[in-house]
Amino acid sequence: MIYRDFQGLRLSALGFGAMRLPVIDGDDARIDEAAAVRMVDTAMENGINYYDTAWGYHGENSEIVMGRALAKYPRDTFYLATKFPGYDPGNWDKVEEIFNKQLEKLQVEYFDFYLFHNVCEMNIDAYLDDEKYGIYSYLMEQKKNGRIRHLGFSCHGGMDVLKRFLDAYGKDMEFCQLQLNYLDWTFQDGKGKVALLDEWKIPVWVMEPLRGGRLAKLAPEYAAELTALRPEEEVPAWAFRFLQSIPSVTMILSGMSNEEQLKKNLATFAEDKKLNEAEMETLKRIAQKMLSVGTVPCTSCHYCVSHCPQELDIPYLIYLYNEHAFTGGGFITPMVLGTLPEEKKPQACLACRSCEQVCPQQIKISEVLADFSEKLG
Repeated sequence: MIYRDFQGLRLSALGFGAMRLPVIDGDDARIDEAAAVRMVDTAMENGINYYDTAWGYHGENSEIVMGRALAKYPRDTFYLATKFPGYDPGNWDKVEEIFNKQLEKLQVEYFDFYLFHNVCEMNIDAYLDDEKYGIYSYLMEQKKNGRIRHLGFSCHGGMDVLKRFLDAYGKDMEFCQLQLNYLDWTFQDGKGKVALLDEWKIPVWVMEPLRGGRLAKLAPEYAAELTALRPEEEVPAWAFRFLQSIPSVTMILSGMSNEEQLKKNLATFAEDKKLNEAEMETLKRIAQKMLSVGTVPCTSCHYCVSHCPQELDIPYLIYLYNEHAFTGGGFITPMVLGTLPEEKKPQACLACRSCEQVCPQQIKISEVLADFSEKLG
């Protein structure tokens, strides 16, 4: 197992993510506890010492199962992370109640790592309104009294959201968990977000290294390119090697659903095999090809915006359209659109085509926004 140093701690570079545990009959809320416990045992035996869960995972059952699975191990043999569920407005005024319940569910007296969960467009104002909700103050108090050892945050929001959160709380954040992989390095501006965190000297924790499984299996022509470079490396390993090559990355979380996935990941993390320059460029080129299919080639020049009578932020809407189209749905786009006023959503487009007259890419913007509206129902 590869290990990384963090403030004097020796963390396994591969973290055990508890969002995709094995389930019964395809029901996400019914965890196959016996199988999950066996996986935790295998992980512990093979050097994984970081375990990440959250309040909402598996219908609020992940913390319970992980608490049981880890209870038989000495508390100083593993590091445990969970999160305050600020993605749900109904939780914003319940930080103390939820935090204490999480300690109970996980059968511990403290958390090694605790996060503001999913800092994004929908909740940034609530997270920053400490006078009204007191989330920040309460978590800082728990850190002071030892019930939180290290405080950080996860972020699915855009760059503006990340900047606002860091400007407010960055001095107290010890790590940031990002959706990061060789697709989102450009697609979600992972490169820019990592650079910003580097300025704050905040190390990166990675979620979705395989993009929800999208990078576990590639088209034959892409797989062949990678195999030619590293015949011994399986396709999923390339996603992890990419992340191992980014100096800012300390922790890579993988949500493994069965023993086979766990064992393959353990084999990958048995040694550190960073990508060389040629390998990195090949991977980025493949990512660009993958991202060009089914997405709109907007360059965010903003010429269209000045010609829109509705003053829509068209490049931003196309960015969200691309995310939704490439992912095949997902929660990010609906979540972000839910924060926009009705007159700024894609359905507000008048189809006047004024924007299309000045688009250098000759994008049929009105048709894209109409398709976006239809996809969202």
